[in-house]
Amino acid sequence: MLLGLPSELIEVHLLSKGNTVHSEEERQKMTSHKPSYVFVIDMGSRAGPQVVDGEHTALIIDHHHATETDFPDNSEHVSACHSPPVATSSLLTYELCEPLHPEVRDRCAWLCIVGTHGDLGNTLKWEPPFPDMREALKRYSKKVLNEVVSAVNAPRRTATYDVRSAWDALCDTAEPASVLKNARLQAARAEVNAEVERCTHTAPKFSPDGKVAVFRIKSEAQVHPVIATRWSGHLNSKALEIVLVANEGYLPLKVNFSCRIPRCARSRDPPISIIERLRYYASLTEPASRDTDIAEPGREAQRPLLERIGDNFARGHAQASGGIVNVDEFEELMRLMQIGVKPAKKDSDDSSPAKKKKAGIDPGQKNTLMGYFGKAKTDTDAVA
Repeated sequence: MLLGLPSELIEVHLLSKGNTVHSEEERQKMTSHKPSYVFVIDMGSRAGPQVVDGEHTALIIDHHHATETDFPDNSEHVSACHSPPVATSSLLTYELCEPLHPEVRDRCAWLCIVGTHGDLGNTLKWEPPFPDMREALKRYSKKVLNEVVSAVNAPRRTATYDVRSAWDALCDTAEPASVLKNARLQAARAEVNAEVERCTHTAPKFSPDGKVAVFRIKSEAQVHPVIATRWSGHLNSKALEIVLVANEGYLPLKVNFSCRIPRCARSRDPPISIIERLRYYASLTEPASRDTDIAEPGREAQRPLLERIGDNFARGHAQASGGIVNVDEFEELMRLMQIGVKPAKKDSDDSSPAKKKKAGIDPGQKNTLMGYFGKAKTDTDAVA
């Protein structure tokens, strides 16, 4: 609009709960507008048919992990996913638009900060190669901008997936402080906080080697990423590599799950890639069952889960991934990870204290798992 395009020629399409921009339902809704230009921002990257049917120009602005072929047909893309420090989609959009009009910096810098802090956290230092945001941070205050992050993310996490309220709150103001006074956003934040508190006390189950901790919850709200982020900051083990929170109540007949690397594992060398680990587990095969998988002449062995699980698996970032899969596929994944299976017992004649330590558990760890969240403060800061 700063460039003079009439508002009636601009359409904003917001996705429905559980869908992606690659869903056929969403493609048809976008196609109905008969757009000449399509900008897809922060919606994940994957190969597939063109964004909408018909002649158009499409630009994908995204920062999720992707190869050069992980984009829709007949589209151009802007991504920094292979160039640390990775610029978020919000930051990429700001950098593309800032040279186009002299008012972009004054009017949009705070939006850039909010979007970037939502992905990278509020401890981010705005140092090169990132742009200098000292003026905006001083003008609006870092505290207010970080509170806006939580406020605008809350509606989409509610059971009703109320993205429109957050979008309208940002569009209806030029001052971030006014966003915090929005009644709908306040109510959504309270709703999500209560749901996080209800679900966050779930006890985890571990893989035998202690590398994966799994929390299973049931909620119509999108609280699984929030809980995964919280637990990743509290669990501490020399073996732990992935914290996985699975939500069996978000979509019918589906399991939505979010994975995070725990704080204790973020500096390991080589670095842990959740995407690679998930794909590894899904590439394994289950041992044949004596009752159901008896070999038959000419019967083809079942393909690995990775070949059957679909495109909504192991997407996002190396440090923050997850998926949306069918219930039976998720249960198969849990079996492949051996979640809940106890470690093999040591020889009974070895009674030395060192041999009695739990596999994968830091002997210096004195806190209990459930002791953390009696003291933890609920927060709905953005997580992927």
